Amino acid sequence: MQQTAHLWLFFVLVFGVVILPGLDMAFVLASSLTGGRKAGLSAVVGIIAGGVCHVVAGATGVAVLLKVVPSAFNVLLWIGALYVAWIGISLFRSGAAFSAAPLGEKHPPAVTFRRGVLTSLLNPKAYLFMLAVFPQFVRPEYGPLWIQALVLGAIIAFNQAAVYGALALVADRARGWLESNPAAHVAAARLVGGLLMFAAVLTVVEGWRSA
Repeated sequence: MQQTAHLWLFFVLVFGVVILPGLDMAFVLASSLTGGRKAGLSAVVGIIAGGVCHVVAGATGVAVLLKVVPSAFNVLLWIGALYVAWIGISLFRSGAAFSAAPLGEKHPPAVTFRRGVLTSLLNPKAYLFMLAVFPQFVRPEYGPLWIQALVLGAIIAFNQAAVYGALALVADRARGWLESNPAAHVAAARLVGGLLMFAAVLTVVEGWRSA
């Protein structure tokens, strides 16, 4: 397979993974609906930064440790799911409005960014991808491994920015309408909280089966 076709195949695979609902997508959606465009985009940048860490981990062999020591993967799986579930429960129980929820407070963008990084780092789906897919696209005949990792990482970051960025902008537009409809505001807060909890449970189930 030629290198260009090789990279396009990786692009398609990454897009398919990114567009699937999961912890990262749920966090971006919640951040945008509760904090607006700036919070949503800060979450996206945080997710991308976490993705960079995943690429570094995969390129340096840290991901291999998770494969050799399955218990480490399971611990990461539960921590990540519990973290996102906690955010979802807090949002769901607020009941009043997004502004009363933890993510609805006027946090500085840096806080949302750090939460995005943490959410990404605790997302087991990313580690499964790094273990099962990433190594197949790093080949000695295509040049220095660090350059290949850089290119593949850029493809991952582009997909995250495009998909999650679009989601953040759409959610921000929806937020404007929700603010003028109190009843819908409350219902949406509970819906987003429920989605976060569902994403956490689904992550545990799918990740545990794949581990």
